Amino acid sequence: MAKYKTNEVIVLSALEEDLLTVLMGKGEQYGLKILEIVNQARQLYKIPELKIGSLYPTLQRMEKQNLIVSQQLECRRYYSITAYGRDALTSTNAYRKQLAEYSGDLI
Repeated sequence: MAKYKTNEVIVLSALEEDLLTVLMGKGEQYGLKILEIVNQARQLYKIPELKIGSLYPTLQRMEKQNLIVSQQLECRRYYSITAYGRDALTSTNAYRKQLAEYSGDLI
C-alpha cells in the first residue's frame, strides 16, 4: 500500500509500481488485461503470479489515493494513470536509480 511521508512524498509498494508501470506503458486497460500483462512479465522472471484477489483491492486503494482513475465502459472497468500517479512512479524510479548508484559509496 502506498504510504505518504511527512513531506508529501509517496512510497509505492512493488505491486503498485507494477500496476502503474503497466498503465504508463500501455495506457488505459481493464482489470483482467492488466492482470494478464503483469503475469506474463512475472512468468518470464519466475515471480509468483498475481492473483485476481489482490488486483482489484489494490486498484481500488490506488484510485482512492488518486494514483489512477477508472471508468465503466459497457461491462468493463477501465483504469488509467493520473498525473499524480505518473509523478509518484517517476519519483520512485529516480529513487531506485539513485539507490543503485550509491549502493557501494555510502559506507
